[in-house]
Amino acid sequence: MKKILIIPFIVILITCCSNQNEPIPVPVDAKPISLRVGLEKRISQDNDFAFDLLNKTIENSGETNVFISPLSVSIAFGMVWNGANGNTKTEIETALKMSGMSVADINDYYKILQTTLPTIDPTTKLSIANSLWYRTGFPIKQDFLKINSDYFNAYIKELDFSQAWAVDTINNWCSKKTNKLIPTIIDQIPSDAVMYLVNAVYFKGIWRKQFETKNTSEMDFTNEAGIKSTVNMMVQKDTFAYAQTDNAQYLEMPYGNKAFSMSVILPLDGKTTADVLNTLTAANWANTLNSMSVREVMVSMPRFKQQNQFKLNEVLQNMGMKLAFTDMADFSNISTVQMLISEVIHKTYVTVDEVGTEAAAVTSIGMTATAMPEYMIFKVNKPFIFVIREKSTGVILFIGKMGNVDKY
Repeated sequence: MKKILIIPFIVILITCCSNQNEPIPVPVDAKPISLRVGLEKRISQDNDFAFDLLNKTIENSGETNVFISPLSVSIAFGMVWNGANGNTKTEIETALKMSGMSVADINDYYKILQTTLPTIDPTTKLSIANSLWYRTGFPIKQDFLKINSDYFNAYIKELDFSQAWAVDTINNWCSKKTNKLIPTIIDQIPSDAVMYLVNAVYFKGIWRKQFETKNTSEMDFTNEAGIKSTVNMMVQKDTFAYAQTDNAQYLEMPYGNKAFSMSVILPLDGKTTADVLNTLTAANWANTLNSMSVREVMVSMPRFKQQNQFKLNEVLQNMGMKLAFTDMADFSNISTVQMLISEVIHKTYVTVDEVGTEAAAVTSIGMTATAMPEYMIFKVNKPFIFVIREKSTGVILFIGKMGNVDKY
């Protein structure tokens, strides 16, 4: 009891002795991530993929609010891409905008992103995690597993898909890696499923310049249909990077040490988000960012929360990835068994408020065997009995039981 009473006293004492007017320390600006020569163009390719994926997802879903993580989808397919061959691999490269880079360069690019992005801002939480789950006894080439371990740091697990707890095992992994924002990614495991490759991204950033809650008030927001509704609008006046093009205003609001930021694109009067997206490419995006200048801006922005779930099969097929979803798929670098992608599920979550942003995404690529192997699985991975006999007479020469096997 004495210890319990002393602790709050010490906290109160420290608080009382501190200078109430002491400003909150501003984080030192982040140092840029250094990519080796030749990898910069993959950033541009990934950004083109991001804009294309957003456009195609909006078209396919028909939803008013669409929030995705191109990074999550790109990394998940980076894992699958290493197992593809022939035209299947080429089509994945087309959809992901990969061109003019070697296999080693692309894998290095993914490895660098996953090792540097989470560490560049100690005030911002970013985690990127990968996992590979495959049916017990399903034959997988060791080279494929090694690539996913070495370059994607994937958690690899052989799992009995026939058990009811298998779904919970995969979902629990997703929940843990997204801080419980996305608790599930699959509802069931089909009888012909042989593999799931899963990527999870979690982000929590605190605004470099936070909005004051006292300035938040109810204001009108006019939606795409021209209908007004009341929202909680955050307001602040400060200096931000700003630019304006022929069809939109651009504002950049940094988090933490400025390594990460939110760029808000607001169509000009008479323009729509579709007008902006139709002209948004990686090159145009880069030009706009380079044209930004710091100026004083009065920012009014609604607090919001959004959750999405998309099945991306048709979206990715429309982006050029067709064979991977058919019986003609070639994933011979994964297994000797013929496989195809059965479904790509993408779930996202985001909240934006006065303090900052919390977001998460999970991409699951489910793979099935087009024809299960015509053999039984006999895996001697537990105690066993063995017999040595002469076949014609049936006489047993030796017999034994192995309750444990030492490395030999």
